[in-house]
Amino acid sequence: MSDELQPDVRLRAVVADDSVLLRDGVVRLLDDAGVDVVAAVGDGDALVAAVDEHVPDLALVDVRMPPTHTDEGIRAALAIRAAHPGVAVLVLSQYVEERYATELLSGDTAGLGYLLKDRVVDVEDFVASVRRVAAGGSAVDAEVVRQLLGRTSRTSELERLTPREHEVLGLMAEGLSNAGIAAQLVVSLGAVEKHISNVFMKLDLNPIDGAHRRVLAVLTFLGDR
Repeated sequence: MSDELQPDVRLRAVVADDSVLLRDGVVRLLDDAGVDVVAAVGDGDALVAAVDEHVPDLALVDVRMPPTHTDEGIRAALAIRAAHPGVAVLVLSQYVEERYATELLSGDTAGLGYLLKDRVVDVEDFVASVRRVAAGGSAVDAEVVRQLLGRTSRTSELERLTPREHEVLGLMAEGLSNAGIAAQLVVSLGAVEKHISNVFMKLDLNPIDGAHRRVLAVLTFLGDR
């Protein structure tokens, strides 16, 4: 799958947002951009049902939706990723929901995006992000990355990585396991583990961060793209 879909390829999307005005606005914007919105819903359960029914190319998801307006959208997004791995998910949120964003981004980031509504200021850029995510790429707002990294940018530290370490980190961002990376690069599992250890060290990710070190390393990579 290419990083960008051709402009004449019509995507099929489901839009989920409890704000009628915002939902209708996104639907109209996507329609003008040549995206077929097959369903527009206002809560997480309806979103999952719509994706089950239509199996679209992409689901655009708000984080906070009825009934509790807390994490319904993220939980729906995780359910979609589990049940329909071929459906891309683009989260549109008013805020950086750190716990939920980390949970979502801790898995395979291919076909995944997290954008802040207030920072979407250019329609063409937004449509490009939609197409990139639908094509299997990623789109994560720099502010999301900044907050998830504890407000301390590590992107300049990527320059410390060797080409091979950078390649390994890129495969981590695609969601590959250590064994998957070893198979992709035709190297031993031990070599991959050594490269990943070096990545963590050069990005100043301490062992006390545990499993989150992998998430933080991937977010650093995404934030530099």
